[in-house]
Amino acid sequence: MTATESTTAAPPDAPEASVPVPAIPDALPLLPEDPPRVGEFWLRGRLGANAAGYLYAAADESGRGAVVAMMTEGSADDASARDRFVRAVDDLPDDSVLAHNDQDDDDLALWVALGPLRDDDGSSSAADERLIAERRGEDVLSAVLMDRVPQLGRVRGPDFRHYWENRRRPGLFRIWPLPWPAVLRPASRLALILSLIVMALIMAIAVLIAWLLFRNAPEVDPGPVIPNPSGTATVTITPTTPPPGSTGPGSPTATSPGSPNTTGPGPGTPGTTGTPGPVDPSDRF
Repeated sequence: MTATESTTAAPPDAPEASVPVPAIPDALPLLPEDPPRVGEFWLRGRLGANAAGYLYAAADESGRGAVVAMMTEGSADDASARDRFVRAVDDLPDDSVLAHNDQDDDDLALWVALGPLRDDDGSSSAADERLIAERRGEDVLSAVLMDRVPQLGRVRGPDFRHYWENRRRPGLFRIWPLPWPAVLRPASRLALILSLIVMALIMAIAVLIAWLLFRNAPEVDPGPVIPNPSGTATVTITPTTPPPGSTGPGSPTATSPGSPNTTGPGPGTPGTTGTPGPVDPSDRF
């Protein structure tokens, strides 16, 4: 064996040299203020942010990945910033822009979906596509912020700053159709269905307990007055006078049929010939 062969030969059990593959950075979770969906893309997480906008990891209904760049609330209200966003998107290659909203939507924040991105299979090409799309989104937001404009002349005076830089919430968005329940995962759908079933069981148990407690309750006294079809109500009155024929204190004197009435009208009664009683002086009229 020659010296050349000895230097080039390798033991059969030696591991092969692997090419390092850059790891795709994980996206940060979405915050409650972030939109769940823009256009046809569902947002999965945050990739980056600055005063001009946000970068989101997204995917459409078919699973095609994309990077979405969206303006903030402050930059979306500035007409000049919107123009810079549109010009930066127009300068991108046509095959890298998957979708974007209309710049005439004055009440909505501008956004653009960049890609295409393949599934993360651990290959270097998938990582490169992801990094290129992120870099293009950063370029769009940097054009809005104008932080990469070269300095002309000497630096004097205070630093330049946009008046809307403190308004860093995501810009206004419109979702139609509503994201529920298409955005839910199968596990979330199962949890939602189980929670609805538990709520229905609790309500049924509460109704059953109320029925068991009040089923033997006495009726309200007096009972409710139920009107008849003629519109009048029948009310039963208990008599307080004794029946005819009974005697007792306070009862009228019973007379036999045919006997004269011994209790005639008193004096001064109209229609009688008796002596009129005394006249009250005040009763002149």
